[in-house]
Amino acid sequence: MITIFYDGKCGLCAKEINYYKKTAPPGIFDWQDITVSPHDLEKEGISLADGLRELHARDDQGKIHVGVDTFILIWQQLAGWKILAWIVALPFIKQIVRFAYKVFANWRFKRLPHCQLADKV
Repeated sequence: MITIFYDGKCGLCAKEINYYKKTAPPGIFDWQDITVSPHDLEKEGISLADGLRELHARDDQGKIHVGVDTFILIWQQLAGWKILAWIVALPFIKQIVRFAYKVFANWRFKRLPHCQLADKV
């Protein structure tokens, strides 16, 4: 089972995760809204602030994935998304997408009040 740790208070994040929930085959993902229950995330040694800043996952081997690597992990499991996962995983493309995601993730984190509260803890 792949555990996805996501920010359920972020409208964009929740909308995207809800889409994945609807399209994912059953029994592959365990979706954990860290704004409701941050304990599993913290058990992985990841702070709530870091979890809110970037999407995180634990794969079925126990490896932690962060940001773009989490999206690739999700897309690899979804019909119709595997080609995107393959393209984004290409080294040069991955570097560009990773940079763009970090810029967006930091921008989003700075504008959401619940993220700012978590950052001060």
